[in-house]
Amino acid sequence: MSDVKIRQPIAVTMGDPAGVGPEVTARAWAARSAYDLPPFVAIGDIAAIAAVWEGPTARVGDMSEVVRIFDAALPVWHLEDSGSLTPGAPSAAGATCALHALETGIGLTRNQASSALVTGSVSKSALHGIGYTHPGQTEFIAERCGVTATNAVMMLAGPTLRVVPLTVHIPLSEVPERLTSELIVAKARIVARGLKRDFGIAAPRIALAGLNPHAGESGQLGDEEERIMMPAIAQLAEEDIVVDGPLAADALFAPGIRDHYDAILCGYHDQALAPFKALHFHDGVNLTLGLPIIRTSPDHGTAFDIAGQGKADPGPTIAAIAMAAQMATARERGCAPSK
Repeated sequence: MSDVKIRQPIAVTMGDPAGVGPEVTARAWAARSAYDLPPFVAIGDIAAIAAVWEGPTARVGDMSEVVRIFDAALPVWHLEDSGSLTPGAPSAAGATCALHALETGIGLTRNQASSALVTGSVSKSALHGIGYTHPGQTEFIAERCGVTATNAVMMLAGPTLRVVPLTVHIPLSEVPERLTSELIVAKARIVARGLKRDFGIAAPRIALAGLNPHAGESGQLGDEEERIMMPAIAQLAEEDIVVDGPLAADALFAPGIRDHYDAILCGYHDQALAPFKALHFHDGVNLTLGLPIIRTSPDHGTAFDIAGQGKADPGPTIAAIAMAAQMATARERGCAPSK
């Protein structure tokens, strides 16, 4: 990452203070030199870090302070005490702290005081308990950025693979109805633009995985490929967005095939995430395309069951910070490594 240069520090929200977010954020700072991480600030309750980590911390109230103290201590943008904190035990106060951290991080990044936003994991049930109505953090961020939620596209990215699930958290039985030509075209446009803007890939190579076995076998195993996917691919070609497919998903993720593509569009959640997590369980990054700001997130949950036990792997958080910095560099320079 030595070629990564960003103008401002990165904002890292710690997520639910009772989860593993405080620990992995602190351990990412401890590994900053080994991974050549740029300056970043942890946003949340400083007591949540003290409860799980004995390293040095320093409160900051201005992003210029982050760069000055980053080598000596983990900068923390302290918001408010999250009550009687017990690692592994989510609470209303902790959910409130997580929400305030998210709002602060969005504000800092939208105001360009931060180069990018990295969001720690939250408990949706705890957030809903305090009146939060959004399905997840992505929809909240999109709203705050003035972007329609449908135009915020989730991508999972790792060193050897980038995937985009065209439908996400819906039952498998609903996928054929939800997967339309219009949806494929809209998301492919955002992916192509994101690969250019955030990864510096001048001519993105995109593949579309078939929904059915053997990509439908010319209609013998399903007609979604011919009825829905091929018209979308034809329309995208008219816009000079080249998408190969629909391709048989059982072979598409093999090393000699996936290597030809900068991103693979998948019909449903597990079609994308199963191969991705098999390859990048420890270094995979969840990122959002289509936003005016850069947003990444470690690809794991709050892990309340291991919070406070020193078992949490900081690898995904390190990867999320590193990728956020690479994406920021791409936007600032107009160029970045393609893989």
